Amino acid sequence: MLKDLLRQGKEKFNELKTDALKFKSKDFLQAVLGGSALVAYADGSVTSDEKKKMMAFIQHNETLSIYDSGEVVNCFKDYIDTFDFDQDVGQAKAMQAIGKMRGKDEQARLIMRIVIAIAASDGDFDSKEKAVAIHIAQELGLDPAEFELS
Repeated sequence: MLKDLLRQGKEKFNELKTDALKFKSKDFLQAVLGGSALVAYADGSVTSDEKKKMMAFIQHNETLSIYDSGEVVNCFKDYIDTFDFDQDVGQAKAMQAIGKMRGKDEQARLIMRIVIAIAASDGDFDSKEKAVAIHIAQELGLDPAEFELS
């Protein structure tokens, strides 16, 4: 009986790993980080709390932990640097990456959950961040109400 339980637990772990690997693509990572940068930058700055929350979520999420943390940091920094240089260019770059996930509902929903977690990481999911999250949901082809945004 214990052997069966251990075997089932191991099988579930292997299924999770397989599911996580099916998302591993540069497009998915860029959409996650583009959305995170958009919402983090919604209030005009990116706090260290927002950066820490994003990195912790990625490192502890079975789906996202498969990415190299150096690649994640560099990609996120690239988005933030682009926003700092020109906000319109930064927004266009992030929305282009997000748009590639339209129609991939499972991935799109995960992107939304991450974006909302980043937005709330400073303890205040304000109206500017909520407006950005709504725009991201729409770009992904999702109903913002599904995420209690409208």
